[in-house]
Amino acid sequence: MEQQAAPGGFCPFCEENESSTPDEVYALRDDGSPPNGPGWRLRVVPNKFPALTGEGELIVSKEGMYDRMSGIGFHEVLIETPRHDLALADLSSMRIADLFRAVRLRFCEFKKDKRVKCAQFFKNHGYTAGASIEHSHSQIIAMPQVSKLLEEELAGAKEYFKRENRCVYCDMIDEETSAKVRVVVETERFIALAPYASRFAYETLLLPKKHNHRFEDTGDNTIDALSVILKQLLQKTNSILNNPTYNLILHTFSFEQGADDGYYHWHVEFLPMVNRVAGFEWGSGLFINPVPPEDAAKRLREA
Repeated sequence: MEQQAAPGGFCPFCEENESSTPDEVYALRDDGSPPNGPGWRLRVVPNKFPALTGEGELIVSKEGMYDRMSGIGFHEVLIETPRHDLALADLSSMRIADLFRAVRLRFCEFKKDKRVKCAQFFKNHGYTAGASIEHSHSQIIAMPQVSKLLEEELAGAKEYFKRENRCVYCDMIDEETSAKVRVVVETERFIALAPYASRFAYETLLLPKKHNHRFEDTGDNTIDALSVILKQLLQKTNSILNNPTYNLILHTFSFEQGADDGYYHWHVEFLPMVNRVAGFEWGSGLFINPVPPEDAAKRLREA
């Protein structure tokens, strides 16, 4: 759980409050500004209340019929701006690119630890999306096992590749650019689209057109292009939904896997909190979406 700030009160992420966080592991700073003080544009710090910790050894054990694993890993916070009044959508595409370059750097660092099998970058914007601090930030949790969702994604993509001898995400890009009805934004390097039969209203995927399974292997030009299209998407969504709460999630290949043989494709998932998940969805695994993806894409395109 993150440290909370009372509304209108003290914020541990604001500039000049650096002593309220653990020491930074990475920062973009003005020339000459010392670590853990003012003069930064972006800071990465260990979460003060981590879900996982890097101290100790990874221990797997049994408790009766159940399997247990020690909570080994890393949990870091990326403070995206020193200004409390700016959201991610307010930052320039250059500053958003700084954020994703920091994510790339931290992923490369986590890969060096043999205990870590995968890492999850995510952003919770707004209280109902899970943010407990208003100041714009995102997080990375590096885990000692591949997450269940990623395992399912990898298995599904691999099965499609075995059947069709093609990447399912590359095929999705071809299908959607041809049909055009679910495309939100398209650039030279990226496409933002509303997935077919999407679960949530205004759910959007951002996919690089060039096949690549690992985000940490992505070059600067692709990160720049991701930042431009993400800013466009955030601005369009804000204009329609009036600054909704949302989750932003990076999906990328696990660290423990070898070559992907062409079947997986990293991407970013954008989930505005428009419709709520309730008993039917939890009980059935099915979702009632009040805004068809074709309608959502059209509204976003025209925004």
